[in-house]
Amino acid sequence: MLIDFFYALRSAKLPVSVKEYLTLLEALKEGVVGPNNDEGVGYKIDDFYYLSRTALVKDEKHYDKFDRAFASYFKGVEMVADFTKDIPLDWLRKNLELQLSPEELAKIEKMGWDELMETLKKRFEEQKERHEGGNKWIGTGGTSPFGAYGQNPQGIRIGQDKGRNKSAVKVWDQRAYKDYDDTQELGTRNIKIALRRLRKFAREGAHDELDLDDTIRSTAANAGWLDIKMVPERHNNVKVLLLMDVGGTMDEHIHRVEEMFSAAKTEFKHLEFYYFHNCVYDFMWKNNRRRYAEKFPTQDIIRKYNKDYKLIFIGDATMSPYEILQPGGSVEYNNEEAGVEWLQRLTQAFPKFAWINPEPQGVWQYRQSIGIMQQIMSQRMYPLTVKGLEEAMRLLSK
Repeated sequence: MLIDFFYALRSAKLPVSVKEYLTLLEALKEGVVGPNNDEGVGYKIDDFYYLSRTALVKDEKHYDKFDRAFASYFKGVEMVADFTKDIPLDWLRKNLELQLSPEELAKIEKMGWDELMETLKKRFEEQKERHEGGNKWIGTGGTSPFGAYGQNPQGIRIGQDKGRNKSAVKVWDQRAYKDYDDTQELGTRNIKIALRRLRKFAREGAHDELDLDDTIRSTAANAGWLDIKMVPERHNNVKVLLLMDVGGTMDEHIHRVEEMFSAAKTEFKHLEFYYFHNCVYDFMWKNNRRRYAEKFPTQDIIRKYNKDYKLIFIGDATMSPYEILQPGGSVEYNNEEAGVEWLQRLTQAFPKFAWINPEPQGVWQYRQSIGIMQQIMSQRMYPLTVKGLEEAMRLLSK
């Protein structure tokens, strides 16, 4: 299997040599990573990921390319909630994708949230082998509510590289996200111009800027003897707290969000930013590669910044409604409190807030989660367009 993995990395244009591949095999042979069960067989996918990246990738600039190649080849999940064993990756290998007609899909019975989670736990305990094309087990290409590359009106997506039908109520997967690039060159100045509606200038600091009007006035009053007057430089003293959705469906909007991020970094001297995925929960992060090692508790963020900060969310708000409303609805861990609780705490702590949505406004009415988020945001949701940004900045500047 690993020789195919090696070729997959080479196909992804990674500079991986045979020597580095042999180093990886030797590390596995020497037991650098331990077995994932009492029988002493197999490896935890997370342990193997870090070992293979260390052995095969010699320059961190290739990490993102490696992540994509690794995900494409080994896409799956290591652990489901607090269950006691791993889902074999072979169960989730893509051999076929099922496509059902609307009539066929309507015949499949939906499960509620509690029933889904309880049934998944039972399937996980009972299943012993790979399944494909069925309607019960964790597998691929079927109508079961658990697995990948199939079709079900309301299920849990596991081990699929991206959404296909946007019908999953939960996605169980560990992902590698990429930080937004705040040095991205803008193709247009329109975003900057729109953000400038939020500017509020004040003169602060040392007197290092020429006050031409006062200099002329003082020189004239001094019978023509030059009397130079200086004033502090004008700065935009608006404070902005920027919370950005990253990963998943937001991958479709990376370029536009990077443009806005670049513009915001340029326009606002007092800018603080954090990342979240889909919905804000009890922690956020600043570096996507270290989002588990360097967490910032949301409650600490609320306490750290004063209420004079303008709060701006950027996200497509496209997710399962359970991710907003249900404890345990997060796609990556069991959050104790629903996302709506944290969103309400944030909007109460920062009265000047707005949500910027990169999704086309014409599709908002067809996404249940967007409607829910609009209600939570008191209808302060604006599209990521010049007009939308101008309206949002006008609201925040009041």
